[in-house]
Amino acid sequence: MDQVVYTKDHEWLKIEGNLVTIGVTQFAQEQLGDVVFIELPEVGGELIAGDEAAVIESVKAAGEIAVPIDGVVVAVNEALVDQPDLLNSAPETEGWIFQLTPSEDVEISNFMDAEQYQQFIQDGE
Repeated sequence: MDQVVYTKDHEWLKIEGNLVTIGVTQFAQEQLGDVVFIELPEVGGELIAGDEAAVIESVKAAGEIAVPIDGVVVAVNEALVDQPDLLNSAPETEGWIFQLTPSEDVEISNFMDAEQYQQFIQDGE
């Protein structure tokens, strides 16, 4: 069963079996403003939760995407290299950043569902 969960760092994780797709939320891209560049992680790279996985630069700021779970990067969204603005126009679909296979089962309870995430934003984080 596919499941989408959210982090306090405004990232989303779409869990599909042994594949996790990670990107930034609509809220995060609104905070960033127009994205002009993204540095993607390396395919095959092993990441530990908390590691910097990607860097996003916008007209307003630069931000890092910290990986929320341990795993190995199996794919990156190459379209973002030429079209970083996909992060603005479709952050939770075509603007995904990378995919990894988790080192262990993803503990869903460590994350927020969509309703909890909306409440988190409304409460001012």
